[in-house]
Amino acid sequence: ILASIFSLIIYWLIRDRYRVRNLSGKHVFITGCDTGLGNSLAKWLDKRGFCVIAACATEKEGQELQSCSSPSLKTVNLNLADSNSIARAVGFVTEETAGKGLFGLVCNAEGTAPVAPTDWLRIEDFHSVLDVNLLGLIEITLKLLPLLKKAEGRVVNLINAKGLMALVGGGYSLSKWGMEAFSDTLRIEMQHFGVKVSIVEHGFFKAGIVNSDIIEKYLFRLWSRLNPEIRDSYGEKYF
Repeated sequence: ILASIFSLIIYWLIRDRYRVRNLSGKHVFITGCDTGLGNSLAKWLDKRGFCVIAACATEKEGQELQSCSSPSLKTVNLNLADSNSIARAVGFVTEETAGKGLFGLVCNAEGTAPVAPTDWLRIEDFHSVLDVNLLGLIEITLKLLPLLKKAEGRVVNLINAKGLMALVGGGYSLSKWGMEAFSDTLRIEMQHFGVKVSIVEHGFFKAGIVNSDIIEKYLFRLWSRLNPEIRDSYGEKYF
């Protein structure tokens, strides 16, 4: 038993010392680079020599990111809830990689989600987050798989660990559980092509999704649109 534990520790130490070499010319596409984790990751990889393609929701955010990065960092507008926007972004990535394939795809973009009891919600409230966090992620991954297979690259899905605890109604936890399942099946299927698929479950960061003012604003909006029967069944004290 001790020998097995010792061997496992040695394996971990060797594995964690591994670093990707020859970064020049390796393209990494990152979604959700307007602010926060995606923005920081784009800058960090850019400084280390990767050819970063950063997807931002607005042209303004893209220009701000480019202004504080090297000339090799490129930006593209992306709305994961829009198939046409996804197609344009994939076309841009294809042109930028110029036959080399895609070394890395990092999915980080998140849709905002109302947090409330389930029967306060409508189907469009679920779509507002699932279309971005889950279906948009799946669509752009599927369209980029040929480039990832060509470079024997990797997919890294950043998943907020709080989404794995289904404590409140809404689509947020559904999207995170779905991202886990999609990543796990894709990992098994892509092993044949030398493509790695990883999940990074991170904790809380300073972001709008955990801003209490935004959550409260959603609650007031949802409460005000409820029909009287549902509102009375909960009561002002519950609210």
